[in-house]
Amino acid sequence: QVQLVESGGGLVQPGGSLRLSCAASRSISSSKTMGWYRQAPGKERELVATIAAGGRINYSDSVKGRFTLSRDDAKNTMYLQMNSLKPEDTAVYYCNARFILRPEVPYWGQGTQVTVSS
Repeated sequence: QVQLVESGGGLVQPGGSLRLSCAASRSISSSKTMGWYRQAPGKERELVATIAAGGRINYSDSVKGRFTLSRDDAKNTMYLQMNSLKPEDTAVYYCNARFILRPEVPYWGQGTQVTVSS
């Protein structure tokens, strides 16, 4: 079983920044894909950004140019740097990972709340 633990959420004013972290209980160098998703109240969970095993990163159009996904394999941690935050970025942010040995099994963190409000 793999544990993913998100941290770094909170309340921030529009235009502000936050950095989310996702710490994994196993080596993320064996991941097939990792990513960040978010779910706002009354809406479906949506993709924010993903990184494939080869390092290719994909962003949703709504965050492109404002958010940056990165990872530190030595720390088994993935990050999401969020700049120029908007009220519509308010959501619970979830970390996701699939590993090479069993890519059909998705692992999810418990989520961290991000609220953008003045």
